[in-house]
Amino acid sequence: MSKLYIDADACPVKAEAERVATRHRVSMVLVSNGGLRPSANPLVESVIVPEGPDVADMWIADRAGPGDVVVTSDIPLAAKCVAAGAQVLKPNGEALTAANVGNALATRDLMTDLRAADPFRQGGGKGFTKADRSRFLEALERELRKAKGLAR
Repeated sequence: MSKLYIDADACPVKAEAERVATRHRVSMVLVSNGGLRPSANPLVESVIVPEGPDVADMWIADRAGPGDVVVTSDIPLAAKCVAAGAQVLKPNGEALTAANVGNALATRDLMTDLRAADPFRQGGGKGFTKADRSRFLEALERELRKAKGLAR
């Protein structure tokens, strides 16, 4: 049976993911370092991992596999989950696949190097929009249908 794993600490689409998972009767696992309000939904499990770098990511990567869907903005986690056969979505609805996750990792590493070279560099990513939320809902619906064998 498919599971939906959410890298939940900074995920802006937890409520939306829960609605879609509930509609599809798919178990959803919110993985975080704490501070999240547990859901009363019986399909939603909250997993609190110990503090530490990448502990939540490692927990998800150790469990996600074929038929599962993972929602994360963390590119290294996405790469591990793709390699394990899981479907991966970013909160803006962008799918990370075997065909594009390598480029995403390279871009992430390049941006890390650029930020390290210029400590006064200001700015960051663009804000999360209603359009991003809408794309995420559409993409999650599509991926859960595929994971459940309902894709047309």
